[in-house]
Amino acid sequence: MKNRKFTLVVLASVMTTFFISCSDDDGEVVTVTETVVETETVEVDSSLPVGDLMVTLSGNLVAESGTPTQGLVEVGVDTNDTNFVRFGDDFTTELGTGTVGIFLSTSAVFTPDPANGNPDLMLIGNVADNGEMFIKLSETPDAKYTHIVLWCATANIPFGNVALN
Repeated sequence: MKNRKFTLVVLASVMTTFFISCSDDDGEVVTVTETVVETETVEVDSSLPVGDLMVTLSGNLVAESGTPTQGLVEVGVDTNDTNFVRFGDDFTTELGTGTVGIFLSTSAVFTPDPANGNPDLMLIGNVADNGEMFIKLSETPDAKYTHIVLWCATANIPFGNVALN
């Protein structure tokens, strides 16, 4: 047991001497330079147009049923050929009655026909707020849709419509 301890002490002493004698005494300084590249994650909102919106149809809302509905409405295509309906910054309507549906329509009059699948209407969204709003369309609207109608299902009345030219 004593020999083992003695052997370990001698071995440790020899190793220390070896490493000390093999160290670099030239005093060479090594500088490590690290380049840090910061990356920024950009989240793309797919409900907004990419690039410019090329407007193909537009018109100004006409108020109905005593509501304050007004504003510019545009239909167009973005740089990626995705179709959108845009309500301008000046868009306002009544918001206190519940859900106001936004429909593409074949006329200025809301004419539901659920038994036949509402051939003259296509729901594209709901009014969330006044001001600018984009609605992404799944496909190019059929040419038969010449108007957009704002319909309040709670009150069962139209809030406004716009002829798209």
